[in-house]
Amino acid sequence: MSKEVVGVLLLALGGFLVGGVYSTWKTAKFMAGVLGIAALLAIGGAIFWFAS
Repeated sequence: MSKEVVGVLLLALGGFLVGGVYSTWKTAKFMAGVLGIAALLAIGGAIFWFAS
């Protein structure tokens, strides 16, 4: 896999997780927080991947 594909996949995963945060916020705030942390890690990993 090329460098760009991995970065795009990490960004897509981050977006998917942000959608999970949005959909679970009203019912399960703890799970939404866990998904939010995972989304931040995925997006941060994508940024780091593109920068390196």
